[in-house]
Amino acid sequence: MFKVSEFAEKAGVTVRTLHHYDRLGLLKPSGRTEAGYRLYADRDFVRLQQIVTLKFIGLPLKEIKALLDDSDLDLSAALRLQKQLLQEKRRQVGMAIQAIEEAERSMSEQSTQSPDLAALKKIIEVMERQNNMEWTKKYYSPDAQATIAERAATFTPEMQAEVTKKWNELFSDIEMAMQQGEDPTSAKAKQLAQRWVELLKGFTGGDPEVQKGLNSLYADKSNWPKTFEQPFKNEVWGWMKKVMAANGISGG
Repeated sequence: MFKVSEFAEKAGVTVRTLHHYDRLGLLKPSGRTEAGYRLYADRDFVRLQQIVTLKFIGLPLKEIKALLDDSDLDLSAALRLQKQLLQEKRRQVGMAIQAIEEAERSMSEQSTQSPDLAALKKIIEVMERQNNMEWTKKYYSPDAQATIAERAATFTPEMQAEVTKKWNELFSDIEMAMQQGEDPTSAKAKQLAQRWVELLKGFTGGDPEVQKGLNSLYADKSNWPKTFEQPFKNEVWGWMKKVMAANGISGG
C-alpha cells in the first residue's frame, strides 16, 4: 500500500489530481490509515492508467467513470477500446501532419518562404474539421465512439470525398423533387429515401449504439455550437421524414 504522495510520485501524477479523482468517485483509494489518510494499492495503477488514457483521447471524466464502473467491462475489453480510440486519434494527427508536410514541400519546390495558399487551406480544413466534430462525442457512448473510430481508421480521404459527393447529390435530388411537388408515396420519393438510409448506414454501419448517438445529436440542435452548419436544410429532412413514414422506411 502506498501513501498518496508515494503513489502520486510512482504514477507520475500530482497529489491534487488524485484528490480530485477521489472526490469524483473516479479513483477511490483502496484503503485508509487509522488517521484517515488515503492508501493506494497496485490495482489502483490499472484504474489510473485507464483514466489517463481515456482522458487523453478526449472523453469527459463523467463518461470515463460510467465506462469504468461498468461491471461487464473487463481489462482486455477496456484496453481494446482504448486502442481503437487512440488509433482514431493517430489517424487524425496523421492527416494534420500530412497536410503540413505538403505545405513544406510546396515551399521547398518554389524556393520561397510563402507556402502555396491551397496548401495552407488544406491544413486549416483538416484542423477545423477535427475541431468542429469534437463536440459531437458527448452524444455517443464509449462503445459507439470505439466503433466509429474503428470504421474511420479504414476510411481514406478519397472515400470521404466520394461519400460527401453522394450526399450532396442526394440533397440536390431531394430539393428538386420537393420543387416539383413529388408525392411522398411515389416510387421516386421512396427511392430517394432508400438512398438516404444506405448512405446513413455508411456512417453507422447498422450499429444501434452509433445510431442512438446520432439520434441524440440531432435531437439537441438547440445546443449545437454556432460554428457548426447542418449539412442539409431543415425542409429537406422534414420532407424526407414524411417519405419514410409514408413508405414504412426506418431512418434511424
